[in-house]
Amino acid sequence: MAKSNGENGPRAPAAGDSLSGTRESLAQGPDAATTDELSSLGSDSEANGFAERRIDKFGFIVGSQGAEGALEEVPLEVLRQRESKWLDMLNNWDKWMAKKHKKIRLRCQKGIPPSLRGRAWQYLSGGKVKLQQNPGKFDELDMSPGDPKWLDVIERDLHRQFPFHEMFVSRGGHGQQDLFRVLKAYTLYRPEEGYCQAQAPIAAVLLMHMPAEQAFWCLVQICEKYLPGYYSEKLEAIQLDGEILFSLLQKVSPVAHKHLSRQKIDPLLYMTEWFMCAFSRTLPWSSVLRVWDMFFCEGVKIIFRVGLVLLKHALGSPEKVKACQGQYETIERLRSLSPKIMQEAFLVQEVVELPVTERQIEREHLIQLRRWQETRGELQCCSPPRLHGAKAILDAEPGPRPALQPSPSIRLPPDVPLPGSKAKPKPPKQAQKEQRKQMKARGQLEKPPAPNQAMVVAAAGDACPPQHVPLKDSGPQDSAPQDSAPQVSAHHRSQESLTSQESEDTYL
Repeated sequence: MAKSNGENGPRAPAAGDSLSGTRESLAQGPDAATTDELSSLGSDSEANGFAERRIDKFGFIVGSQGAEGALEEVPLEVLRQRESKWLDMLNNWDKWMAKKHKKIRLRCQKGIPPSLRGRAWQYLSGGKVKLQQNPGKFDELDMSPGDPKWLDVIERDLHRQFPFHEMFVSRGGHGQQDLFRVLKAYTLYRPEEGYCQAQAPIAAVLLMHMPAEQAFWCLVQICEKYLPGYYSEKLEAIQLDGEILFSLLQKVSPVAHKHLSRQKIDPLLYMTEWFMCAFSRTLPWSSVLRVWDMFFCEGVKIIFRVGLVLLKHALGSPEKVKACQGQYETIERLRSLSPKIMQEAFLVQEVVELPVTERQIEREHLIQLRRWQETRGELQCCSPPRLHGAKAILDAEPGPRPALQPSPSIRLPPDVPLPGSKAKPKPPKQAQKEQRKQMKARGQLEKPPAPNQAMVVAAAGDACPPQHVPLKDSGPQDSAPQDSAPQVSAHHRSQESLTSQESEDTYL
């Protein structure tokens, strides 16, 4: 898939109607009044007359291409158990990644719960860390005007991205506005790379699961860590991966490899859209999401495995090869794949069991790179090395970084400590002495409580903490500043959630 040249799109705006580079620019045009009226309606599907049509659980209009495919229904109890497990992982992400990465991989293969998928993708890709390291960067890019040559091309591609999804069905609707913002921001973030048409469906899938700022940083991670060089001008990286795929096919399915060799079909003819769009325009939507769950965790080897599985089952037997006598028939077979081999449960099982590893891909990469240099010279695009999944991205993170802190969904008043806090409040010594005197006077206390009894009292006081909390063996004058620390921390964390959680709650 070559870089977009702006062809075959809607009429380009005249010089006087040039885009300003902000979301408001999408509402401008000959039918701006109509757009303003539609924007006041409840959803984009209502604005385009689809209010009567049914929407599936993924947001697609029932009967459209994205809504096709048999769905693997997960029992509600199992889903709730998985949600609980994923919440525990996300709340202790760094520890899980350091000690139990294999468990994360297995749970990604089973499928991330829909309510937590967007949040999990951010953690797996490192987009969450990128966002924390670059506060305000997206807003800065969003407010910048942008390069007019890219803005025109991006606007022409907006209506082509999942037109039957309720988020993008309305021209100039909120989905297309956010898509425009994300793609424009990337052209400013990486001006040397600019914009490629294949980035639009990638960004659109991300926007279905998270706000624009989070989607932008996940897009950055995909373009720089998972698929580096895929969207550069010469598309050299995708050409190399095409040769790698074809070489791996010889081991996975010799019949399919021999047929494609005899027909002299270049891998770019069938794998370009598969790889550059991460199968988001090829598979049924339930299968797309399962593939992306594994892709964010394990890296590009999942994309290779899916491609090899599709080739193996489409052309891997003599009977299937007989039906494809020429190049045209073969290409058509690969463009209209059987729904059976794309079905979620079947495809995921095949992908998990296929023995293709990162080491094999990297070894084949070196072989194909050497052949490229012998026949075509050095690569013109020097892209960064590819990182194979979440663990590699985490390990390659330069220098110390702050531990990921999930935003609390439950906000507490400033004077109430967080649940589970290790600091156990104790009454001050002066108050204890006065209390003992009073109790002795009444004959209720004959000796001081044992240490274990004091701990029980302190633990029981967690539910309703006293006003003053001194440290042990410290005077009353030293207790006030030390007591305020945990309360200030709780208040500080509670206030932070007001900003990040507002946008994130919508997607959980």
